Amino acid sequence: MNSSALVVGSSGIAGSAVARELAGQQWHVTGLARRPRDETGVQPISADLLDPSALAEAVRGLEPTHVYLTTWARQATEAENIRVNALMIRNVLDALRPAASVRHVALVTGLKHYLGPFEAYGKGTLPQTPFREEQRRLDVENFYYAQEDELFAAAERDGFNWSVHRPHTITGVAVGNAMNMATTLAVYASICKATGRPFRFPGSEVQWNSLTDMTDARQLARHMVWASTTPAAANEAFNIVNGDVFRWSWMWSRIAEWFDIQPAAFDGTLLPLEQQMANDAAIWRDVAAKQGLVEADITKLVSPWHTDADLGRPIEVVTDMSKSRKLGFTGYQASDEAFFDVFATLRERRLIP
Repeated sequence: MNSSALVVGSSGIAGSAVARELAGQQWHVTGLARRPRDETGVQPISADLLDPSALAEAVRGLEPTHVYLTTWARQATEAENIRVNALMIRNVLDALRPAASVRHVALVTGLKHYLGPFEAYGKGTLPQTPFREEQRRLDVENFYYAQEDELFAAAERDGFNWSVHRPHTITGVAVGNAMNMATTLAVYASICKATGRPFRFPGSEVQWNSLTDMTDARQLARHMVWASTTPAAANEAFNIVNGDVFRWSWMWSRIAEWFDIQPAAFDGTLLPLEQQMANDAAIWRDVAAKQGLVEADITKLVSPWHTDADLGRPIEVVTDMSKSRKLGFTGYQASDEAFFDVFATLRERRLIP
């Protein structure tokens, strides 16, 4: 297969996993990010997706057959999310148009497609769970919809195939990532262990008791490569989760066990991590100094706001994977082991004690 890939957002949780998966399958891989990281088998290039001229120069000479769009930029309002994130998709595809090499573009969005954007997250009239791909868009502005529309318009104009991938919360390792539950919980658990604070579930009673699912970044990567190389999967949107379900009442104990701490009893009271960890910067600096960790700035590791959004939801969130299964995708990842793999990697890299 004479295929080459451009991974946009290659330094993030999803993008780095996609780049590794492609490199492992012997693709020629180029990773694009503002601050690309060294990755075996990945050619790094740097560009700002909001600077069209610099972006066009950065990709000049590239002739990717497959493009993987795995990045977004959080803005203060949903209107700005829509403007900025749609523009980034448009700029990338415009920059690649002169080479006329692209055969497939895969876009990562997520379950905010069904749950609504941050400003209206989990509110209003939502579709029934499990979420299925054929459910219609919500009647609300959403930057995921704007990204999709940019992709669809470019595909129709330029003649390439596309796929959209909707993961649930992604577990993986990427320092500085804006949506990073596994690392956030690892730092929180480490602080609780170091200080003797209770390891308390920060979310809602609904999330504690209801079924849910997750998406390992490696599972997402396998799914994106599968869809982009499977003719039957062309021009389709897909949910992508690990394939198991769990309750946080069980997972919280599993995480506590890994860190060798006792989980606090949950009384149903919402106590967000943004509140619990508001004054933890100095504590983390002290932990990092004592344990010889490589990152003492807690803000580069944790994203409490995003973890709170997921764990504080007032509704059950379960995702249907039947569409992918029927077309032949059989990937599976146990969600507790996905957390443990992240924790082990963080410890190996001296990011947590």
